[in-house]
Amino acid sequence: MIEPAKTAGMAADKPRYLEDFEVGERWVSVPTLVTEDEIVAYGKANDPQKMHTDPEWAKTGPFGGLVASGWQIAALSMRVFVQSGGYGKTPVIGMGIDQLRWRKPVRANDTLTVEREVIEVLRSDSQPDRGTIRTQVSVRNQDGEVVMTLQTLGRVPARPAA
Repeated sequence: MIEPAKTAGMAADKPRYLEDFEVGERWVSVPTLVTEDEIVAYGKANDPQKMHTDPEWAKTGPFGGLVASGWQIAALSMRVFVQSGGYGKTPVIGMGIDQLRWRKPVRANDTLTVEREVIEVLRSDSQPDRGTIRTQVSVRNQDGEVVMTLQTLGRVPARPAA
């Protein structure tokens, strides 16, 4: 799901270690459509507020129509990245999210593009067999408007000693 021309140093079929990530490395997803059925299903399962689950009620709600849960968009941003092979075959352990902001509502039939940029790579002083990578994530709609931003922190294994 990542456009190879916009991807630095990714190999989806190989492990990626701490040493393989570089500050400034970017991934840009292919556009991903968000449908009304997906919004309603996610809302019913995870965020059962009527603005996410009832299109008729949502017309009179705070957004004037059905909108996706912000948590759905956060999950979508992770899904398209992992599906693209951004971490390769290496499982990255999520350690946290910082500065999560939902900036604009996402509506049915919006098409979203996710961009991730590595902003920090640190080897652990106490456990040199691993380190962390921090990424800045931006999600834009089909009009180029930013709908969500966040930073992620993940634990990554270092390359094994030969």
